[in-house]
Amino acid sequence: MTKTRVLFACTHNSARSQMAEALLNAWGADAFEARSAGTEATGIKPETVVVMAELGLDLAGHWSKTISEFRAESFDWFITVCDDAKESCPILPGVPNAAHWNIDDPSGVRGTDAERLEAFRQARDEIGGRIRQFMKDAAPSA
Repeated sequence: MTKTRVLFACTHNSARSQMAEALLNAWGADAFEARSAGTEATGIKPETVVVMAELGLDLAGHWSKTISEFRAESFDWFITVCDDAKESCPILPGVPNAAHWNIDDPSGVRGTDAERLEAFRQARDEIGGRIRQFMKDAAPSA
């Protein structure tokens, strides 16, 4: 069976798109292959690594990438997970399906370490819910 290839994009490829990539690859490995990128690359936020580890997902080996790094690859879906990425790059030429999930940026939350981690958990959990629904809706046919 051919896997459905998905590219997730956000502004910095530091949190939301990284979470989406890791969750889809973990939960849908039999049917999906996910990658992530940003309109610019700035490095993965430490909080992203922590909240994904809480689910048993190790982001070692992940790094922040730009959308342009994937221009030569083919994808079935291009999903933006923030409004800035949608405005900067609303479509990816040659990708037949696109979606937009506006997930609040946990990186913008100010406060204690605990408050920041909670914002990252909330983003992770919202993305997780969307990933589960996406897996039902976009599962490749046998």
